[in-house]
Amino acid sequence: MSSGIDADIALDAAVVLSLGMNRLLGHGAGLAGRGAEALAALAAGRAEARAAALAEVRTHERALRETVERNARIAALAETRAKIGADVPLPGRLDPAERSAAELTAWCAATDPVLDEAERRLSEHLAAQVGTQIFDVPAEGLESAAGDAAPPPRAGDLREHLERIMTRLLPDAGEAERRAVAEAAGLLAGVATPADAEGVLQEVRLRIQEANRRTRERRDEERRRAAERDAAEQAEAERRYVLDSVTAAFEDMGYEVQAGFETLTAEDGTVTLTKGAWPDHSVRMRVDDAAHVRASMVRERPAESEDDRRVDIEREQEWCEAFEAARERLAGAGIRSDVAWRLEPGVRELPVSAEARQTRGRAAQRERSRERHK
Repeated sequence: MSSGIDADIALDAAVVLSLGMNRLLGHGAGLAGRGAEALAALAAGRAEARAAALAEVRTHERALRETVERNARIAALAETRAKIGADVPLPGRLDPAERSAAELTAWCAATDPVLDEAERRLSEHLAAQVGTQIFDVPAEGLESAAGDAAPPPRAGDLREHLERIMTRLLPDAGEAERRAVAEAAGLLAGVATPADAEGVLQEVRLRIQEANRRTRERRDEERRRAAERDAAEQAEAERRYVLDSVTAAFEDMGYEVQAGFETLTAEDGTVTLTKGAWPDHSVRMRVDDAAHVRASMVRERPAESEDDRRVDIEREQEWCEAFEAARERLAGAGIRSDVAWRLEPGVRELPVSAEARQTRGRAAQRERSRERHK
């Protein structure tokens, strides 16, 4: 394990849920409330207290997600209302911060029927708009007969029938879909017989079905993209939590993050650990997707003697013991680690850091250049 280690990482459910809650609330990554209580109970071995706290975290996290979904629906309906110029009341969005799970659940239950009614009224408004556009012409224009085969359809009946069909159009249908439906409905202005009218109305029904299909597909795609964003943000929050916890654990044991290396802000999840008593050694550690930790002890300069190799083994043993101590600390933070691969101290010669190799390479190039110019 000394010069190389690969460990699988698993986060406790309390950590995962708490990180998700903090993201939904717009806060920085961290643990609070019942999630912290669940971890404390886990560390203390109090199974019943942990189960109760974890159940409360799950309930609160679910209520938060439902609240976020309602807020998003309110925003979408408000956008539709503005586009079609409808005077339809909508509930205000709720800030879920400092709200209990029961309060959030009650708000969602009370808001759902209001949103359903708002959606219905928006559909009715859109249907009335189309009806006005088509039938706001002299009535005789719609009722003039093209012959004596059948009496012409009455404009009032056509309008009522059209608006009843049009209410099936989802209010958030796209502009292109609404235009296609309106174009078909506009043909009613030229019908002369009931058969012609029914043919036009059937075309309107078909276009509404197609518009609704595309609208639902767009909704599904938006939900899919939102789910992908949520998963990516959650994965990053978990990786950051593991990286910060690993860094804190080793700093508490006297290790330092070497100046000049990108660590806590490193996008690749890499940290470099050093100690004041380690002039020639460091540990490069990488956190991959909060699922793996890989670490390797390296030398800052090549080993040149048996004494250097003896020191290597001592440093490796020290690092081995420190890692085991860190695993215990991380377990208290809800991070379980299972070592999948390790090397024992002294099994192989320590590798030299890439920076040191690059420095030696540049020095050798300069020396060869001087030799060529003598």
